[in-house]
Amino acid sequence: MTPTAPSPTPRAAAAAGPTVAIDVGGTKIAGALVHADGTMTATTRRATPRAVDAEGVMAAVAEVVADLSASPLWASTVRCGIGSAGPVDTSRGTVSPVNIGAWRDFPVQERVAAELAARGAHVPTVLAGDGVAMTAAEHWLGAARGYANALCMVVSTGVGGGLILNNRLHPGPTGNAGHIGHISVAFDGEPCACGGRGCVESVASGTAIARWARDQGWKPSADSGAGAAPDTTAAGVAAAAAQGDPVALAAFDRAGRALAAAIAAAATLVETDIAVIGGGVAAAGDILFGPIRTHLAQYATLSFVQGLKVVPATLGTDAGLIGAAAAATMLLPPAPAATR
Repeated sequence: MTPTAPSPTPRAAAAAGPTVAIDVGGTKIAGALVHADGTMTATTRRATPRAVDAEGVMAAVAEVVADLSASPLWASTVRCGIGSAGPVDTSRGTVSPVNIGAWRDFPVQERVAAELAARGAHVPTVLAGDGVAMTAAEHWLGAARGYANALCMVVSTGVGGGLILNNRLHPGPTGNAGHIGHISVAFDGEPCACGGRGCVESVASGTAIARWARDQGWKPSADSGAGAAPDTTAAGVAAAAAQGDPVALAAFDRAGRALAAAIAAAATLVETDIAVIGGGVAAAGDILFGPIRTHLAQYATLSFVQGLKVVPATLGTDAGLIGAAAAATMLLPPAPAATR
């Protein structure tokens, strides 16, 4: 199916001024002012603190906000989007990131809004999970641009995602709609960390790919460069697959089949036109996308999903900040100039 006309800047309201974007992850906390054309200024980042309490992590977020407030464009900001690793509960504005142990049900939206206000930015603020933020970014400026209905996925340590339906971001009541990683694709599969069984994440995440390959006897090459330890991660499995290792190829075929089944199920349920896949595992390229496309033909068989496309994400590491801004402009109502 061909895409519709390119989607406009989210809600077109971004033209009123830049959006404050905050991206919270397990390794870094980043910030930027994102403009109507997707360009970013005043970009800044801090390492996510380890071995600290909740306030220690929040202190790093506050430093990012402080850096942004030094921009001469700060006074013209009109909204703020926060993208965070999950789980998230956007109905309460809280996050409990798996990789940030100090934050459990942490009220990040309220706390960021307070930091903004303390620096003169009394602007509306919205929280989005990282999969939803990536979806908003790819629909605005990336591989899903111009498609009215899209599924976007992050395949990395875990498997997450989000949905665009009728050109609108669809986060669901708690911000977790489109979380495709926890669709079950194997009724008798192994238990998943979420408590379910046979979830996509338990088969197709980078962690699961590497674990399965090792369990089947795969061992990484000892020749990993000068003094470097052998790569036992999914990236190492991908490298071995590219060299024709049969176990490594089987690991990615298994992951591709799980992803294909889940993509077909989601597309059949809500009639998406395209599936966009990003994240570290997607860097394997055709080692991953080849099996997905091959197996998709076995699952996406009804006429209205036979034309479903599966493509790589295009925004890379910028997706978090661009997505936080895009989610804010898509989910918040158009706002007048902020009162300072």
